[in-house]
Amino acid sequence: MKALALLLAPVLVAGAVATTSVEPAQAAPPPQLANLAHLDELATSLVPPAAAGHTTYRLAQEPSIGVLWTYAEPAAGGGWRLVGGGPYDPATGTWSQGAYNSDDIARASVAYLRYWRQHHDAHSGQAARELLRGLTFMQTTTGPNRGNVVLWMQPDGTLNPSPTPVELPDPSDSGASYWLARSAWALGEGYAAFRTTDPAFAGFLRGRLDLALGALERQVLTRYGQWQVADGVRVPAWLVVDGSDASAEAVLGLAAFVAADRRDDAVHRRAATATRQLAEGVAAMAAGSTRQWPYGAILPWAQSRSDWHAWASQQPAALAAAATALHDPSLLPAAVGDMAGFTPKQLIDDGADNALLPTRIDTSQIAYGVDSRLESLLSVGAAAGAPGLRDLAAVDAAWFFGANRAGQAMYDPATGVTFDGLAPDGGINRNSGAESTIHGVLAMVALDGAPAVKARALRLTQVLARDGGFQFEGESGVLGGGATATTVASPWTGESQVSGGAYATLPVGGTVQWALPAGSGERTVEPVLDLPVSGRQTLRWRADGDWLGRTSTRGVGAQGITAAPGALLPVPLPRTVGAGATTLSVTATTGTSSLDALVVSPVVSSLTLGAAGTPVLRLLRSSASAPRTVPSGLAVAAVATAYDSRGALVSRTGVAAGGSVTVAPGGFTTVESQG
Repeated sequence: MKALALLLAPVLVAGAVATTSVEPAQAAPPPQLANLAHLDELATSLVPPAAAGHTTYRLAQEPSIGVLWTYAEPAAGGGWRLVGGGPYDPATGTWSQGAYNSDDIARASVAYLRYWRQHHDAHSGQAARELLRGLTFMQTTTGPNRGNVVLWMQPDGTLNPSPTPVELPDPSDSGASYWLARSAWALGEGYAAFRTTDPAFAGFLRGRLDLALGALERQVLTRYGQWQVADGVRVPAWLVVDGSDASAEAVLGLAAFVAADRRDDAVHRRAATATRQLAEGVAAMAAGSTRQWPYGAILPWAQSRSDWHAWASQQPAALAAAATALHDPSLLPAAVGDMAGFTPKQLIDDGADNALLPTRIDTSQIAYGVDSRLESLLSVGAAAGAPGLRDLAAVDAAWFFGANRAGQAMYDPATGVTFDGLAPDGGINRNSGAESTIHGVLAMVALDGAPAVKARALRLTQVLARDGGFQFEGESGVLGGGATATTVASPWTGESQVSGGAYATLPVGGTVQWALPAGSGERTVEPVLDLPVSGRQTLRWRADGDWLGRTSTRGVGAQGITAAPGALLPVPLPRTVGAGATTLSVTATTGTSSLDALVVSPVVSSLTLGAAGTPVLRLLRSSASAPRTVPSGLAVAAVATAYDSRGALVSRTGVAAGGSVTVAPGGFTTVESQG
């Protein structure tokens, strides 16, 4: 009764009004979602030929090792055609890249391990063991590249360290890489899983993690504490391939090892140190605020201030794992900012788009991206005590069950098939290769471990309404005063991408005017400017003649490690645009500005999900600096749950049909119908 009394009591925060709380009704948990059937179809075994510097656990006694096909295409007569990477040569029976790769084998090992730890079935444990044996065969054990990992293997087990096209590094075991990071992930989780059930195998995995750790130490962590410059901003020099994304996947394995092995020995101490150092580098890549790019997200690549991608975006999950393993909550704020600040905007605008560069250039969506967000939401929510992130997790996971631009399920629990991707036009790539299958399984294992989140995601199978940000081209307006449209030779700059392949170039006195589509409320505007290394540019803005203020920008500073001088960045206008505004205009008053695009977003944006005969959930997000009260958007009674910008609960209240709800500044609110 005490817990129930606390649940129904008002929840108070500074500035909040006490209200009677209402808890949404809980249904019985749905059946298991995770299905290994298709992953099993991709898995196979082989006896590899001898290779200098390559061996694995009990190879003499057990010569066959586990591997995984890279791609799977629907076969004409049904079933699947399993293929490798690159063109196939029938004369040699090889692919230009290979049939199997350590990237996928490592992640498939993690999928089987997590399934095994959740369900305790012999098959998944054995499958994990065999794939870990295959993965460790691909790890180089001797010489200057010891600890690194070869990426590709041919169908007969021959390693292909220099595929076509060439991977970087080349040979693929000659330096730090994504596949080294993902191997560390698998080895750490493998050790944690086998340490009590098979100590001998766990000891072998511990030794191989030690090898991988040594490679990270000498190739990456020797730069710990050193900083680089990226277009005027200080960034860490000790990330794996300059990536917080790659580093995060290494942290997941290292943290699992540290949490499982409390022995005070050299390997444990080194692993704990590497976990902390890499996690600090990941956290240092957090940037922006609720209203300014990248809105609290952790940027994935130190060589760009303008690039975010959904795939491999497990940086928040890694920080949560490191904070837990090291008992260090100071690693959590960056993770919370990404999850509670950036993710609601992402989900409402379009979901887990593949890449923001910084505008929405690559709007394809894949399971890797959706799963990365889901796992981060669940783990950060648990580690930081942020219940709002579980609501966001349900919205994110609903993509697998039809809440996407295609309106169709991307995962089939009856077969374990996860489709390879969703195109910008809503077309589905119905291949089901290793990466998508793995991340489909990982997502389903995560949902099976969170029954309430799973139940909500399964009933939110349709996108009913979306009122999020949109963009249009800078050069698409009416140009005057000497302003011109400038086409670029290549939209990709090496660190970002010019939207539409052109800018509006505005010298002093140059003007542009655009027609604004009708909006549902007050809106923010972010012009995306190509900011040079130095110099000042001032632009004056108006909407329907009303003054919106000026953007006065200075050069971003030294180019440093980035591919091009200057940076393509959104710059928010000082004032918002009224809902009724029909035109937006700009005049250049200082310097020459290159205006790529404009991003327009409701101050309070919304996404509504549901399905016929099921409760509807509406997610509202605010970029305002003060609480906003807005219509619930539902014509039925509902429960409104408000969270602040950290995902912490502000209030839970009943709302009458057509009533109003409050959204915290920089926070989000869910409105859910009942019954």
